[in-house]
Amino acid sequence: MDLEELRGPHDVDVERDVAMRTRDGKRLYADVYRPRGEGSLPTLLRRTPYGKHLNDLAAPFNEAHYYASHGYLTVVQNTRGRFGSEGAWYPFVYEARDGYDAIEWAAALPSSNGRVGTFGQSYGALSQYLAATQRPPHLVTAVPVSAYLGEFRNYWYNHGALELSWTLSYFMNMAQDVLAAKGDTARLAALQAMQVDPSVRFSPLTDEALRHLPLRDWIDRFGDGAPFLADILHHDTDGPYWWAVDLRRRLQDIDVPMLHVGSWYDIANFDTPQYFLGLSQSAMSARSRADQALFMGPWAHLLPYNQPTSGDTGDIDFGPEAAYPVLQMQRQWFDHFVRDGRTGLPRPRVTLFVMGENRWRDEEEWPPSRAEVVPWHLRGSGPATTADGAGVLGPDLPEPDEAPDTYVYDPDDPVPTAGGRYVGGGVADQRATQAREDVLVYTGPVAANPLEITGEIAVRLFVSTDVPDTDFVAVLSDVHPTGFVQNLAEGVVRMRFRDSYDEPSPIVEGRVYEIRVELGHLSHVVLPEHRLRLHLTSSDFPRWDRNPNTGRRVADATSVRKATQVVHHDAEHPSALLLPVVPR
Repeated sequence: MDLEELRGPHDVDVERDVAMRTRDGKRLYADVYRPRGEGSLPTLLRRTPYGKHLNDLAAPFNEAHYYASHGYLTVVQNTRGRFGSEGAWYPFVYEARDGYDAIEWAAALPSSNGRVGTFGQSYGALSQYLAATQRPPHLVTAVPVSAYLGEFRNYWYNHGALELSWTLSYFMNMAQDVLAAKGDTARLAALQAMQVDPSVRFSPLTDEALRHLPLRDWIDRFGDGAPFLADILHHDTDGPYWWAVDLRRRLQDIDVPMLHVGSWYDIANFDTPQYFLGLSQSAMSARSRADQALFMGPWAHLLPYNQPTSGDTGDIDFGPEAAYPVLQMQRQWFDHFVRDGRTGLPRPRVTLFVMGENRWRDEEEWPPSRAEVVPWHLRGSGPATTADGAGVLGPDLPEPDEAPDTYVYDPDDPVPTAGGRYVGGGVADQRATQAREDVLVYTGPVAANPLEITGEIAVRLFVSTDVPDTDFVAVLSDVHPTGFVQNLAEGVVRMRFRDSYDEPSPIVEGRVYEIRVELGHLSHVVLPEHRLRLHLTSSDFPRWDRNPNTGRRVADATSVRKATQVVHHDAEHPSALLLPVVPR
């Protein structure tokens, strides 16, 4: 079903380039969609840095049309410094106060009844949370989709590793808009030559461009197009720079109901449930704490997100139930809080898509308290290298004298990215990855009965190495009876951040360290005849930057060295996958 089929009963008039003045005097421009002939109207606001005329990829009947045709005054505004709006754009820094100003301005527009809800995905979702921390008086509710928390641990960096491919592709796209406006054709052409397909929005970069060292050279390559990259590379540890937009520190300031929408293969997989949990515990009032809802689907970072399908998540189809009417769900939420001014949840508190069985299920909490954390230990009577090795995964404890597994990580020959939680990612067959000599593979028994994993997943590892810093990457997968290996969740630890994100420390050669690799949130049933599998390695390139193993800062490394990695699994070092198992 496309959006046109969902058109409501009202004709819509659109007023273009309506100016709003911020508190510091900048003009921001919006398109205003009005239901024709209607009087006092509930109001919805979306703020975007991607161009209000490109709302939903320039669809002729977009989300704004949809809401307006159902009786909402709908406003889509270009954020500061983007597409004609005045001022300088800097990711997220101005969105709290500008968002406050925009909400109050929208509430005072002709025909607005003063009740405002906000909507939007990705950047447009994080900007909603930031604005809500300012508690604009006329904000009634928000429906953010796929938003980071804005913290160092899971933002441009992921547990210390730079989200290389997406960061460079994203800033490449934003820089091109700026450079084109400035007429800097030479720099623009040089940047486009580094893209796989310059005609594609957020095009991936060429392998040569992604492998370039040192990374700080990208500061000059982008120039005035993306000057903020210098700050991101310079602030490669946690601290006040990140705390300014770290919403974990501001959740107690939010006082409105919210519907948090995310998905299992989304870049914000970790963050969306954390928003729900954090606001359920810390929102300013008891009413707001009670009126939080979580919705998690099976998709990736869909663009646009208004009508998810059963596919578009890589090499899989999740069946007909996955084509959920998300846009209608959002409108029902707005009808309840913005149009009718009601309290209490209009829908279940938690809605999950349970993969494997490919069905929706309602819950009262996240994670389900009935889930029990069960360790599945890494074991083996011989080397665990490749899927043909002797690596075993299961509930039995390892023997006291099990030998550790070893592999060599060479940054010049990194493990290629194959699916995962990034833009353009999703499900990808893991067989090629699990055939590499620098990948350890541990496989569980064939399931006789359904095994449900619902909750937050982690891996406890005991590791050692011969370099001052390195990475460990863990990927959980489901081995289908056909041989297809479906990735379910992944995580990385950059070893110098093993204990602290703001006080990193080098590692001692040969010392065994216990680390925890967080794999995020999941709801998946391992069906009969399937098997669980965990593989371990030290790279996922170009998603994450290659750790050079030298201990040098991200921006400054100019050379790399090989690392000999050791994973210990014996009675003294019980490395294990920590599974939240829901009893059946």
